Amino acid sequence: MNYHANHLRFGRVSQANQAYSLTSTTFQRRPIFHSFSSARLLINSMAKADHERLCSTLAFVAMPDHFHCVIQLADLSTLSQLVGRVKRETSYLLHQRGLCRGSIWQHGFYDHAIRNENDLLPICRYVVANPLRAGLVKSVKDYPYWDCVYL
Repeated sequence: MNYHANHLRFGRVSQANQAYSLTSTTFQRRPIFHSFSSARLLINSMAKADHERLCSTLAFVAMPDHFHCVIQLADLSTLSQLVGRVKRETSYLLHQRGLCRGSIWQHGFYDHAIRNENDLLPICRYVVANPLRAGLVKSVKDYPYWDCVYL
């Protein structure tokens, strides 16, 4: 494992009922999730984690080469287990359906614990506005790969 991936883990704490902002990127920033089919596989993998009560997703956006989400972690898993599961399942399905070959994800992920409940809505808005800032759309409503419980 490389230095950067190890550095991302340093000091990581997984606390049940804590809200976290998470980001993970594709290998070499390949735009794997530019297509509807591949983006839906990622979104369905995240929804499955919700359904299995590993977390509650408050907001997410699937960008062509990464994803952001704001989740509230349940007591059944750690952040690393949750993100690892979503990444493994998405990789498996992308390969199985012939939508992608080779490595899908960069090692590791970025997390930030949201300590102040008043910060949740602004962070969720920031997450779903990612396609606007990237210049992919002129309005968030024109981007199909996001959702937010507050909006």
